[in-house]
Parts: sequence; structure tokens; C-alpha cells
Amino acid sequence: MLRGFKEFIMKGNVVDLAVAVVIGAAFGAVVTALVEFILMPLIAALVGSPNFDNFLVITLGAGVAIKIGAFLTVLVNFILIAAAIYFFVVVPMKHLEERRQARLGVEEPAEELDPQLALLAEIRDELRTNRTL
Repeated sequence: MLRGFKEFIMKGNVVDLAVAVVIGAAFGAVVTALVEFILMPLIAALVGSPNFDNFLVITLGAGVAIKIGAFLTVLVNFILIAAAIYFFVVVPMKHLEERRQARLGVEEPAEELDPQLALLAEIRDELRTNRTL
């Protein structure tokens, strides 16, 4: 039983997954810091507050508070995190990969046509030919 567990743990995909989780957590901290310490203060400079938590709070009977502003803060944070990941990670990595592919002379293979679509196109063309006869 222990040997089977050892073989399972030593498989490449388990180790790769563990590394990905650790790197993902560290990267999450970097993105969170970017949003909290750079982007949110810029928003605070524009609108006067670093968050919208106290904006549009509706209090119902029995002291129940509906905090629409807190939801807006979370929504803005999500959009900022998504934008940060896209513009600071995805776009540069895409450009680096394109430059690497160009340097290595690798061209993107032509997209293969689905055999069923090719057959349908042949049938269509044959029907058009027969229609003109």
C-alpha cells in the first residue's frame, strides 16, 4: 500500500499540480498587491474613496443592512484583477511566445477542415452543378 502511495505521489502530474498551486498562490499575492496598493489608490484619487463599502447602504427593519456599495467594491476589485492579469501577464506572454515562435521559425499549422464539413461542401457543390444542368 505504501509503495502504491509513493508511486502516486511521484507521478509527474501530481508534482506539477503541487508546483502550480504554490506558484498560483504566490502569483495571487502579487496580483492582490497590485490591485490594493497601486490600482485602488489611483481609483481613490479619482473618486475620493478607496472603496465603495459605505455607498448605498439600505437598512431594513430589524437592523438588516443591504450593502450595495460593498458589492460594487468586490466587483471593481474583480474587474481590476482581471484587467491586471490580462494586461500585465497574458498580453506580454502572448507577445513573448509570438517572438519565440518567429525566432524559431515555427509557423502555425493550417487549420484542418472537419471531414464532415468537407463532405457537406462537396455535396453542396455537386448540388449546385446539377442544378445548372
